[in-house]
Amino acid sequence: MERLKNIAIFSKLNDAQFEKLKKISVIKKYNAKEILFYEGDAPVYLYVLLQGTLKVYKTNHKGQQIFLHEFYPGGLVAELANFENIPYPATAEFMSQSEVLRIDYKALEKDFFKNPDISFEIIKSLIAKHKILIDVIQKEVILTADAKVAKFILENSELFDTLKNTQIASLLNLTPETLSRTLSKFKASGLIEMDEKHALHIVNKGALEIML
Repeated sequence: MERLKNIAIFSKLNDAQFEKLKKISVIKKYNAKEILFYEGDAPVYLYVLLQGTLKVYKTNHKGQQIFLHEFYPGGLVAELANFENIPYPATAEFMSQSEVLRIDYKALEKDFFKNPDISFEIIKSLIAKHKILIDVIQKEVILTADAKVAKFILENSELFDTLKNTQIASLLNLTPETLSRTLSKFKASGLIEMDEKHALHIVNKGALEIML
């Protein structure tokens, strides 16, 4: 629990407050492909991702996943559902072995929300989520498949070390075949290189940026 002090939202708590936080929290471990919550579930806990990778997606009327965002350690997960007391608007699925801090939201609201430092960090997190939504809209409405892949490479090239192409394609709302063709085209054009371990290296950053 001591590592929780490194999380921005809790970093300024005093020892007494931190002890109170530990009493209403538990750390849970999850495997890849396990679900943290489903779209439509009622929010009971506030979640903080401590380790691993978590993706959030919606399912359309055809049963297809529409990727919204991936979370990395230290971030609050879908906290707006807690604050607005509404069902989760999307499903959260783990992409790797992960750890999550699960906090009793009602107890947190009662005992901690008067703390200005926590309130400020929550506001910052909500602003970040707003920017994420704008980015999702831009990506899905404006960007071509080439631009989607180029943007992902520029922002998340290290994920090619740990995720399969099918997982990356899902994150980009592309078919695996489209992603494979695009990567092959980028390699043939000298924009990227990929070694035998599937690690990706950017060769021509400028050319990728021009696509956006």
